Amino acid sequence: MSKKEVEDILEKYRKKLKEEVSPDLNQGAFSREYSKFKTEVIGKELTLYEKLCNLSERILRIGTSSEKRQKLEESIYHTELNISPEGAMSFATLFGFFLIILSFVIGGIWYLFSGLTAGVSFSVILIILIGLVSMRVLAEVPNRKAMMWRIKASDQMVLCILYIVMYMRHTSNLEHAIKFAAQHLDDPLSADLKKVFWNLETGKAKTVSESLDIYLEGWRKYNMEFINSVHLIESSLYEPTEKRRLEILDRALEVILNGTYERMMNYAHDIKNPITTLYMLGVILPILALIILPLMGAFLGVKWYWLAFLYNILLPLFVYFKGNDILNKRPGGSSESTLLQGKDYEDYKRIEFLGIQMDPLVLGLPILFLVLIVGLSPLILHSLFPASLFLNAEGVFGYFSDNGLCTGKNCMGPYGILALYLSLLIPLSWTLGIGLYYRLKTRKLIKIKDDTTRLEKEFSSSLFQLGNRIGDGLPAEIAVEKVAENMRGTATGDFFRMIAINIRNLGMDLNEAIFNKSRGGIIYYPSNVIQSSMRVLVQSVQKGPAIAASAMISISNYLDNINKINERLKDLLSDITSSMKGQINFLTPLIAGIVIGIGAMITSIIVKLGPLLAMTGGDKVEGFGVDLSIIADIFPLDKVIPPYFFQLVVGIYILQLVIILTKLKSGIEFGVDRLREENEMGGNLFKGVGLYVIVCIVVVFILTMLSEGVMLTTGGL
Repeated sequence: MSKKEVEDILEKYRKKLKEEVSPDLNQGAFSREYSKFKTEVIGKELTLYEKLCNLSERILRIGTSSEKRQKLEESIYHTELNISPEGAMSFATLFGFFLIILSFVIGGIWYLFSGLTAGVSFSVILIILIGLVSMRVLAEVPNRKAMMWRIKASDQMVLCILYIVMYMRHTSNLEHAIKFAAQHLDDPLSADLKKVFWNLETGKAKTVSESLDIYLEGWRKYNMEFINSVHLIESSLYEPTEKRRLEILDRALEVILNGTYERMMNYAHDIKNPITTLYMLGVILPILALIILPLMGAFLGVKWYWLAFLYNILLPLFVYFKGNDILNKRPGGSSESTLLQGKDYEDYKRIEFLGIQMDPLVLGLPILFLVLIVGLSPLILHSLFPASLFLNAEGVFGYFSDNGLCTGKNCMGPYGILALYLSLLIPLSWTLGIGLYYRLKTRKLIKIKDDTTRLEKEFSSSLFQLGNRIGDGLPAEIAVEKVAENMRGTATGDFFRMIAINIRNLGMDLNEAIFNKSRGGIIYYPSNVIQSSMRVLVQSVQKGPAIAASAMISISNYLDNINKINERLKDLLSDITSSMKGQINFLTPLIAGIVIGIGAMITSIIVKLGPLLAMTGGDKVEGFGVDLSIIADIFPLDKVIPPYFFQLVVGIYILQLVIILTKLKSGIEFGVDRLREENEMGGNLFKGVGLYVIVCIVVVFILTMLSEGVMLTTGGL
């Protein structure tokens, strides 16, 4: 061999080596995989929370007990936060103390200029409470992130075992099976499986089994079924006969399916009491208590902003966190597919308005702000024209003062029925804005998802037919066309017909006919299960018709078992979800609307009757055998909560309840599924808040007429 030939060979491998080695790392020759891993995981930009935690630790390092520190360390490891447990505690403590000090500073400045008022006390107490609560909440951020990570990962575990078993039935290779699962799962479980291989790259483990054992140790306290299933899959590698190996793989899937069913059954029984308690303490009792609040406001001087603090901050937070605690105990079952969230489906989220393609947000925001401004018009007009007789006393909005004309400083109100009706537009504006955005954004995607779900239910029988056809000796391409003919008129038939058309008319091979990015059948049915099943079909066909037929029939049996389990789970949760749906769409809005009508009637009687009796000059005026002149002293006009603000508090509370309870219901029924959650959110907002507005209008009108009758009876008019 000449010197030139040797140099050519060396140059060839130098170029190949340069391609495999990252040139911009100065710590030695690191592989391209390491560079990518460092960029995605280690080298990612710090979030604001991480930066604040690291800064707080440098300012004041605060420790915690060994038990809490160990839990924080575990959570930080799983969520890949670039902080320490001391950093999380330091940021929580410093932020809480900052708010407490800020409250005293604001209160002191306010006191110097305005004196000690109810507003000063309210502001100081509010900020102090927020500071104290934030200490606890911020310290638990890593643990909450880890909990959400576990919930999402748990929802994917049945699919994970299914993919591994599907692959290993035709190829008994654990490493390739885990790679197959990692490719078809979404994060976070996909990222976890990739870390299994990274432990091999870095030398933390010597074999895939050893790396898996390291990873599974973190699930020992949370999901033993997953661990047992993986160990069964590993043991199948050592079985001497093919029959025994397949039995072990079937047993692995059966273990996690049965474990999921039992855990979900226990969960369905265990959450009935917590949900009932949540309804009573967070929904029913607070709404019923609103009936006496107009009287308490007048009698005890309770301000509307104290009411807002209770009903629009404390109670929603209570319902949200209690609901989260219930949701966090949900066992993993079904997983959210992110296929419909990819770039290929961005156009489905857009709408056509006046011939222009636009984001639904462009339509939702203007509607929100326009309706909101109309709802705020009683406050806006009064601030612009405080002395207007049209707005004061007997005017359309009913502003009052102690000495006649309302000039802006001693104004009370608005008490008018028109102002009350306009206040309904404020919660309605948010309903229209948010509801339209979610409904328009998801209306096309939810149709695709429903079609895909229908296809998944039929898919097991179709795969069984496909496996039998291939087993009879037909090529896979012809077998697909035969199944399409037999399943004509169904979602499965349409799916296989698209594949058959691509093969027959466009000359594509089986792989291209299914997975082509522009015409492949899979783009119309974005399902992880269907996609991975078709991948197995393509790979098993290359190994021979017998293996392909066996793989399709086995997958058909697996999918059939999974569908049965899912139906059982829906039956278990049906009582709870139907009850929640009734609360969101009917019972809660109905009660709240009636309460607003009663409160408006009570306020109307006090506002109209009180000043008239105060002008009697001490003369005894009797109605129903009672000295009515004392009403003016017991219920002074300046302490009565205006119906406008009263409805505003309740309306926003109903809006918050609908949003929170919808998230809770969707999480219990579907797991982590943002598409269904957003679609249900839009519908429930229209139904729940819409019913509340209608009930308010009707009940307020009827009870206001009754209050007019009371005034006539007492001789006040």
